[in-house]
Order: sequence, then C-alpha cells, then structure tokens
Amino acid sequence: MEKMKTLNYALAAALMSVNIAAYAQSGHSDPEGSLVYSLPSTSVKLEVEARQETFHAGPYAKYAQKYLGVDARQQDATKFEVTSVKMTSAVEADPALRYTVNPGAGMPAFLALTSQGLVSIADAAAESTEWRFPSASKGDFSDKGLTSNLTSEAATLYRTVKSESAYNKVAVQQEMVVQKSMDARAKEAADMIFSLRKKKVQIITGDTDATFSGEAMASAVAEITRMENEYMSMFIGYSDISTQKMNYDVVPTVDNDAQLYVAFRLSDSKGLVPADDISGKPYLLEFTPSPVSIPDARSMKPKGAVAYYRVPSVCTVKLSDGVNVLLQSRIPVYQLGVVSTFPITK
Repeated sequence: MEKMKTLNYALAAALMSVNIAAYAQSGHSDPEGSLVYSLPSTSVKLEVEARQETFHAGPYAKYAQKYLGVDARQQDATKFEVTSVKMTSAVEADPALRYTVNPGAGMPAFLALTSQGLVSIADAAAESTEWRFPSASKGDFSDKGLTSNLTSEAATLYRTVKSESAYNKVAVQQEMVVQKSMDARAKEAADMIFSLRKKKVQIITGDTDATFSGEAMASAVAEITRMENEYMSMFIGYSDISTQKMNYDVVPTVDNDAQLYVAFRLSDSKGLVPADDISGKPYLLEFTPSPVSIPDARSMKPKGAVAYYRVPSVCTVKLSDGVNVLLQSRIPVYQLGVVSTFPITK
C-alpha cells in the first residue's frame, strides 16, 4: 500500500512538472519523442477581507454633548479597514524555463526526482497562514445614564416700561405659532430617551403598578430598548457594515533586488484595489531569502546527459502596511533558489 502511494505521488508529480502534450505557440510544438518539462516556480496568493463602514450622522449630533453628555460624529463618512489576510503558497510551472530530456535508462530516477518535488512537487502542498485583525474598540457610554445632562438655575429678570412719572413693570402676554428649533426638538428627543431608560429600570426592578414577569418582561424591555435605540440614533447616528473580499497573486522575480512587492492597496473610497491603483494605500509583501550554500567547485562534473532542477530558497515573508507587520511566515520560493543538474544515463 505504501509503495502504491509513492507511485501515485511520483505519477502526480510527473503530470504536474512534465509537459508531454504539444506546446502550441505561434504554430510551434515540442519535438516528438522528447520529454519536455518546466522548472517549478512559487507564487503567493493573498485572500484579503476588508470591512466597510458607511456612517450616517444623526440630525441632532451637535446637541449630543449638550443633552446626553456624549460626543457624537457629525459628518457622514465611509471607512475601510483590512480585517483578515490568508496567505497561501503554490508551486506552478515556470514557462520561461522549459527543458527537453530524451528518454533513457535514467528516466525512472529522473521521475523519482520530480516526485521529490524537483525538491519537491508532490510534497509541495499549499501552505497557508491566516491572520485576523480585530477592530480597535472604543469606549461607548452613549446608552448609559438615567439623568439628564442639563440642570436649572434660578434667575431674576427685569423688564420695565417708562411712563410719564416713573418706570413701571408691565406684564405682556402673547401667543404665536412658531416652528420648533432644532435645539428644542433635540431636547425633546433626549427627554424621551431618559424617560424610556427610567421606565426600563422600573420594569426590571418591579417599581411599577403593572406586573411583568417571564416573557412579558423580556418583551417589554426589548421594545423599550428598541425605541431608545431609535431615539439615540438621532444623536449618535448609525453605520451600515459590509464585507469586501478580494484575491491577489504575487510572483517573486530574481531581478527584484529588494524583493519588495506591492501586494494590493486599500482606497478610502473604493476599498481593496489592485497594486497598480495608486489611489490606495500600499500593502507590501517582502521576501527575505535564506542563503543557499554553493557546492565545492572541485566537485566532479557529470558526464553525458543531464536534467535541470531547482533547489528552493526558504524565505521569510512579511506583509506590512508600510509601518506595522500584519503577517509573517516562511515558505520555499523556487525561483529565488539555485538551478542544479541531475545526470541521466542513456
């Protein structure tokens, strides 16, 4: 059974790394009777999730401090933030490095090598690392407190009218219909909030003429809470929350000396955008290869036919927003490693 598993791995690897079918490009095809294969290449896939908050300011926001004693946002706004990133590495064929091998007596050993992954395809199962970034919490005391934020003070006002011989106090009464000011309406809403809170406390503590118990109490408290939240939204506003998910691929190249890549960007207005959309803030993926030792130059050079393969460089991969490291892992990257040869006996 173990031998059958090994054989299956070898066959699967051969199918992944060896291209036996015709390679049609510009009317050309691979030579008949030859085994054509590509060296492996590593790509990194990022599955990014962002949270979108669309905030709607309440019409009484500027009176929240005055009547409720809380600060409220006064402008509509849309905000995006990255909440999770899943990084997965995958091995794929490098179309730039394709080689032809004539079948010979050494082919079984060559196929065994490819099953070892071209170090190693069959065992190069996708490795994934996932991090989630919880939103920073802030203290919210907007629904606390049973007493009004206002108090009253006694004041004496004087209004006098001049007559022929003296100044006399005159009482003037008049009635007129006027539109309530925004301030007055905000005060009424705040008074209703405090009234609802007191009513809720009375029901919970039993300090009321009516008797509530079990489901009746729960239903009454829930309804009062719903009404309170509606009035509160007039002061502190409310937010619509949605989730945005995007996938991005990064393929490291040898000619990038810094090994620093813009993986994706986060725009204030559009959320997750591709790396080439400069309207967003860049998120950087950095590869730091481990040093690969060079064989002794006095080693015997192989005679006859050879096959090429890649030894990967194990890299430390970091995803950052330019300041903070959000994710870090270690993965083998084939194209940043070295190309070596394997002798094949005809």
